[in-house]
Amino acid sequence: MLENSDYLSIKEASLWATNYLGKEVTTSNISYLIQYGRIAKIGHNGSTQISKSELEKYYRSLSKSKETAWKEKLGQDLNWALSFDNLKESDTTKHIHRLHPYKGKFIPQLVEYFLDGHTDKFKTSAYFKKGDIVLDPFCGSGTTLAQSNELGLHAIGVDVSSFNAFISNCKITDYDIERLEEIIKQITIKLYSKVKASKAADFENNLIEKLKVFNDKYFPVPEFKYKLRQNLIDEDKYGAEKARLFLPVYEKLSSEYKIELLKKNPKTFLEKWYFKNIRSEIDFVFNEIKQIKDTNIKKILALILSRTMRSCRATTHSDLATLVEPISTTYYCSKHGKICKPIFSTMKWWRTYSKDTVNRLKYFEKLKTNTYQYCLTGDSRTINIPAEISKKQKNLANIIQKQKISGIFSSPPYVGLIDYHEQHAYAYDLFGFERKDELEIGPLFKGQTKDAQKSYVEGISAVLNNCKKYFKDDYNVFLVANDKYGLYHEIAEKSGMKIVNQFKRPVLNRTEKDKGAYSEIIFHLKDKNVPKSKTKS
Repeated sequence: MLENSDYLSIKEASLWATNYLGKEVTTSNISYLIQYGRIAKIGHNGSTQISKSELEKYYRSLSKSKETAWKEKLGQDLNWALSFDNLKESDTTKHIHRLHPYKGKFIPQLVEYFLDGHTDKFKTSAYFKKGDIVLDPFCGSGTTLAQSNELGLHAIGVDVSSFNAFISNCKITDYDIERLEEIIKQITIKLYSKVKASKAADFENNLIEKLKVFNDKYFPVPEFKYKLRQNLIDEDKYGAEKARLFLPVYEKLSSEYKIELLKKNPKTFLEKWYFKNIRSEIDFVFNEIKQIKDTNIKKILALILSRTMRSCRATTHSDLATLVEPISTTYYCSKHGKICKPIFSTMKWWRTYSKDTVNRLKYFEKLKTNTYQYCLTGDSRTINIPAEISKKQKNLANIIQKQKISGIFSSPPYVGLIDYHEQHAYAYDLFGFERKDELEIGPLFKGQTKDAQKSYVEGISAVLNNCKKYFKDDYNVFLVANDKYGLYHEIAEKSGMKIVNQFKRPVLNRTEKDKGAYSEIIFHLKDKNVPKSKTKS
């Protein structure tokens, strides 16, 4: 038995840890450690308590700072100031930056660091000023456009993916928020009536109740996760065993309610990854959206629907970011440490994302400046930027006639890493966007061979050579890349540019599954003929 002096309540543990670490540790932080099995929960005198000695042991195990550990792995030239490790997730996904999931996007604080007017010991010069035009030729989900607006800069994006351009433009569009809320309310009421009338709703509620009883018995919180952390349970074996044990319950319920699951021999993405009733709800909402006359509201509603669709695919929670195989039964979920189920209705996510989207748009509306941004759909290797902007955004076209582009802040695709079209295949299927997979630079299907690397160099160089035709003389180009194969010096040379500085930064929590030490470089390029006095930074 532990001595009483070793017992701490959650509040006492918070105060003790704050004093021990020299920084604030909240009661929520302590509760998190208990919830996720980092430390054991002790029932004592009817209240939750923990062992001070175990808490101290846990913190001692973290005594080597992440910065020190990462520098040992990645090199002492790692610029930890650019990790932004002091920020919470809500900061790095602030306002419109989480309107829609997107693989490979950078955090807004990184963009802000290089676009704003501040200087420090690393960034010794300001590269852009209010009223300048910034270009992002690999626009992705529009982070550079949004931050440019917030900082008082005009910005142009280009992306070969029509859906990427759609996301970007939805983020920076002005909306009649009051009208948007009213239309969302009307659609939600109609969707609720449809869902309520279906057997799927009753089936799912019944399933949830049975899962709760089962999980409380076999996966108690936080005891189960604590035992996993202590290696007292073989997770794979135990999880698979209990999944098999619950499966007959699930099969009996789905048979009773006559739930139609995945289509046999699917021919489209939607047929492969969505249950029939989910697809019916998606089609229902999409048909409602089609009837909206306000074009801007119609587009943002489509984006909410797309975000909803992504969360309702027939996959496990751990495979949501990178699909493996469709799943149509209950399963052991390593992410949540219990038996989980597929999604059987869009209702929850439609409501959640509708509310979240409106709140984020309202937040961003307060920060917006009187500047212009637009993302063009096109190939940055060949696009005539002024000509295409004149067709889409007259105000921005007028500005670009009077002044040239000041430079680039962008994150080019990596070699053979992400399929930028396929990650949103569900949206292409439903909305009918034209796919241009063959125009991607460094596509996943080409891999990372020498030929793929050569093609990548040619592609990025062609983009820079095309875009610099519209630059002012003393331009600044910032490209964020993990230059695994050392290609960017050749890219600079082929583009008539030179790398004048490099900022190596750690990338924290870059994916749901990979939290290992990883870095990327922000390459600062200028024209190779620019005088040396202007290359210092």
